[in-house]
Amino acid sequence: MHCLTYGAELDNWRTTEQYGRVLQQMNDDFSKRLESAIERGKQAADQKADEARRQEQTEERLRELHSEHRLVLCEYIEKTVNQLADHFPGFRSESVYDEDGWGSACYRENLHIENGRRTTQFSRFEIIVRPCSDLLVLDIKGKARVNSREVFNRSHFAKLAELKLQDFKTCIEAWSLQFAESYAAKS
Repeated sequence: MHCLTYGAELDNWRTTEQYGRVLQQMNDDFSKRLESAIERGKQAADQKADEARRQEQTEERLRELHSEHRLVLCEYIEKTVNQLADHFPGFRSESVYDEDGWGSACYRENLHIENGRRTTQFSRFEIIVRPCSDLLVLDIKGKARVNSREVFNRSHFAKLAELKLQDFKTCIEAWSLQFAESYAAKS
């Protein structure tokens, strides 16, 4: 019995039998490697699906966290703005709920008559918490006008996963104090 292997001739049956076993082992080995590759592919797909589910749950949790922090900050903003309005006669405070966010504001209109001409000057202080965005940050915005002139228009933000609520409260207090100082200096 003659068999050619890579151009070499096998002379006896035993060699052919050994060759057959080697081929069988190679086929078995390939089958095992193929099954292993398929299994690894399935595991990779499962891991991606698990990661996508975790990511979705993480985003959902961060959005819930945004809502919790928004409520805490809105209460703090309202308290701070009301205290500010109480220190200056004629200021009225209001809650702010619109597409830009939630928060509080205080305002006052002053009527000035000079040489028979009437002018109205407007002072307003507002802080809002912006809605949650795809960036998953907590963002507050503060605006201040004194006698119809802008004092500041600022934002402060931090990633929801990394934020410290006290930093936001400190920022709210600083903006409130800056507005109070500016208004007191110009009134």
